[in-house]
Amino acid sequence: MSDKPHSVAIGAFVLGAALITLAITLFLLGSGFGQREKIIMVFDGSVKGLNVGAPVAMRGVQVGQVTSIKAILDSNTADLVIAVEADFDPNAINLRGEASDELTEELLERGLRAQLNTQSLLTGLLYIQLDFFPGSELKLANIDSPYFQFPTVPTDLERITRKLQDIDFAALIDDMTSMGHNLSRLAQSEEIKALPGNLNETLNSVQALSDELKAQLASTGPKLDNMLDSTASTMSSAGAELPQLADVVEQNLAVLSEAVGAFEQTMDSVDGLVSHDSATIYRLNQALQEISRAGRALQSLASTLEEQPESLLRGKSGEEQ
Repeated sequence: MSDKPHSVAIGAFVLGAALITLAITLFLLGSGFGQREKIIMVFDGSVKGLNVGAPVAMRGVQVGQVTSIKAILDSNTADLVIAVEADFDPNAINLRGEASDELTEELLERGLRAQLNTQSLLTGLLYIQLDFFPGSELKLANIDSPYFQFPTVPTDLERITRKLQDIDFAALIDDMTSMGHNLSRLAQSEEIKALPGNLNETLNSVQALSDELKAQLASTGPKLDNMLDSTASTMSSAGAELPQLADVVEQNLAVLSEAVGAFEQTMDSVDGLVSHDSATIYRLNQALQEISRAGRALQSLASTLEEQPESLLRGKSGEEQ
């Protein structure tokens, strides 16, 4: 009977503690402590493996969790997208410095995006990873939601899948088939069939040319060696005789210099003889004048003898006998 009051007291204590805890929790929530922000992310690929309650992590650090997954179909364009709502806890990230209203836009401009990633390869479960993808396109879906839309990027597998979807495999197969037919026709052509024979002829010609070159080199090799030896000997002799030739040239240049000096002196003497006021020219002019007078006298004598030949016997006419 004594254990029953103790059980009632313990139950009352536990109930009171639970009520106090609930009251504290309601007070903290009402005061804004631990308040989370609602965000929405839109994926245009499959989200198989992503469940409600999946973590939202930033480089491995959990900053939120998925609360809702909905498919949205646009009746105008028939486009189907997946809208994922999540609670984002900003208190999970310690902020240094002052927070500005443009901080979120700056982070988005630097490439902060949401991407699906695998939690485990065994289970295939997915989670949402927040990370920076510089150069990625800032693309937002046109949906009606009161929450902040976080831009997303496709996974590597999705990008590869989209590129594969853009490839026209039917046309590629047709091109490969046509290429195969062309190669088959080319292999059956006469030119290709004659190619081995032509190649053998070319190789034989090259071999014959190589043999001729070898024979030519064998015959001209000794001659070339002799010529090189002669050239080396000639160069050695020239190197030995060059100093002697230089001495001879210097002696000849000295003699030539003396001859040039004597010639210059001779020319000075000639200039002195033939100058217009030199004594030689004066005497030469006098001699020429005497010769001129003698010539005129001989001319007068000749004229007299022609007119009076007897004058040689009797003298000139009119002279006294």
